[in-house]
Amino acid sequence: MLNATNIDATATNTITWLATGHWSIVVPVYQRQYRWDIGSCERLLVDVRAAADSPASHMHFIGSILSSLSGDAGSGAGAELVLIDGQQRLTTLMLLISALHHTVRPTDPELADELLQVLVSPADGRRTKLRPHSAWAEVFEDVVLDRTPAQGAHRESRFDDNYAFFRSQISVEEAPRIWRGLQKLEHVAITLGVGANAQQIFESLNSTGEPLRDHELIHNYILMGLSHTEQRQIEEQYWIPIERNTGDSIAAFWRQYLVMVTGREVSVAGGRGVYDTFRQVFPRIEAAQLRAYAHEWRSYSEVYRTLMNPEEAPDSELSRQLHFAKTFGSSMYPLIMRDYADLLDGALARESFISRIENVQSLALRRAVVGLSNDRLVARLCRARDSGAQALERAFERVTPSDARVRVALKYSPLPYPAYVLGRLADLHTTNGLGIEHIVPAAPADSWSGDGVRTWAELSDDEQNSHRALADTIGNLTLLEDELALSALDKSYAAKRRLYARSTVTLTAALDAVPAWNTTAIAARSTALVERFIEVWRRPGELAIDDDGLTPILDAVRRRGWPAGWEREFAYVEYRGEHWEVPDIKYLFNRVFKRLWADSRDAVISYNARRGGPVYEARSWNGQWDQLDDSHHLYMGWDSSYMLTAAQGVLDEAGIAAEVFLKYSYIGDAMR
Repeated sequence: MLNATNIDATATNTITWLATGHWSIVVPVYQRQYRWDIGSCERLLVDVRAAADSPASHMHFIGSILSSLSGDAGSGAGAELVLIDGQQRLTTLMLLISALHHTVRPTDPELADELLQVLVSPADGRRTKLRPHSAWAEVFEDVVLDRTPAQGAHRESRFDDNYAFFRSQISVEEAPRIWRGLQKLEHVAITLGVGANAQQIFESLNSTGEPLRDHELIHNYILMGLSHTEQRQIEEQYWIPIERNTGDSIAAFWRQYLVMVTGREVSVAGGRGVYDTFRQVFPRIEAAQLRAYAHEWRSYSEVYRTLMNPEEAPDSELSRQLHFAKTFGSSMYPLIMRDYADLLDGALARESFISRIENVQSLALRRAVVGLSNDRLVARLCRARDSGAQALERAFERVTPSDARVRVALKYSPLPYPAYVLGRLADLHTTNGLGIEHIVPAAPADSWSGDGVRTWAELSDDEQNSHRALADTIGNLTLLEDELALSALDKSYAAKRRLYARSTVTLTAALDAVPAWNTTAIAARSTALVERFIEVWRRPGELAIDDDGLTPILDAVRRRGWPAGWEREFAYVEYRGEHWEVPDIKYLFNRVFKRLWADSRDAVISYNARRGGPVYEARSWNGQWDQLDDSHHLYMGWDSSYMLTAAQGVLDEAGIAAEVFLKYSYIGDAMR
């Protein structure tokens, strides 16, 4: 039997490994920069707290840490481990331990000394045990060892941001709990000998196999802590029916379910947004609670199946309305799912449900007509729904384009969803066997004629361009049976007119009464159909404005980054009717907290107590600060994601988030 001589892999306690190792850990120059943001730090802290609160025998595995011995490392105090994989986790752990050390230093010197053994190099007490790339090693050591920056020095780094977050979250009272959780972390320490191929091993650990998708992570998360018998029961009674109900759309189902539950958009960027949101909504699922949750998930998956397959609805009118709603895709399903579930439970009247579905259709269609995106609308509607029927109608009203805008757009812009629109205007239950007919063809032959007198070739360029401009508008489109359409192909209007007279579609048969087809006839038909359109797809309420250009602050998303030369994220902010000129989230964060400190201090204090910041009575660590009053300070060194979350959270706490809107700048909108 052959033994592995170049690889040593040992399962070990992470804190013990760090505290007792007689070496320093160095990050090689080829490693990427430190990238973890506050969201990642928050997840780590949640895991540490969960480990602290779990039974004594339960440990928390943080993965593998891959390193190689440097030079004649041996086991002396000058030894070095070159870190190949694990930089992000180890760096963040060191920042967390540093924040814990500085928190307990004044009150618990014994624990502080214990923590210092984890942080400080055994060979040099002025250096940290973990040494990042030389380009940012000094900044890291200044943060971890609490060194004051030089007078007037301005420093921004992920190390500062994440340390400040941990410092803000750990109180003296909670310090023993955090330390207890840290001591329960375990990893596999993989140390390579001189003959090992580090790159090949790194690739094997990180690149082999397909990464788990969101719904697979949710599946594992739900079942992981159960006994094998319990796992089989939950799998058979709940998870398999959920998979059967949602099919290939299971990932979309979980995302839309979470939007419905949270009233917030769920990002799919980065690959784990849905799973991360699921863990936030269900941070700890005890076995006793799981069946109740699973029953709800299964019930909503059954609703979702009906939305995807409207023919399964219990009556023809509900089926018809769900088919209509499906025309616009699944983006509104979070709202419709809750309403349909309430309809089945008897909590929502049938007439009210149909009215809601009609509002969804009017919203989606009107916005498509005027060229507005329907993305990122459903979360705000879900939030409004939770505030009652009147609030929901008001929310629909505010984002549904006005009659005046729709009239103009319909006359001069291509008609979206033409089969759906014309089918409903003709009061048809189905458009099967019907196709879209351009009365003036999209590309007329030279011999085509609209009046039987002048051919297309005889029209001036301006006349031809006028016809082309109206070719895809509502006035020039109709529905025609497929067999009649074959006969109408390439025919002039006089021949088409005889075919239109044979159609069973009332909108089409009525064309027989129009003797000639030209831009005047198109305009007249447009005017008539537009008024019918306005009646069928009504705008709820009588609000005089629609705010399609404004984004509610709760639906704002963190920016992806800025190209050089572009600094302005927002054109302006509408704060309860006030017009604020603030260029980006950092300025907005500052202004919101200062304003609420003056107007709604209790809300700030309540939010601050629950989140552990960003307001503090003392400037307890180095960084950027602003002053709220003589004894309260606002820390300004957060990353943009934290600042956005904090601004959203404190406005929600104050009950005024629905009255704050962002107008993205041109580049800000492009970078969302």
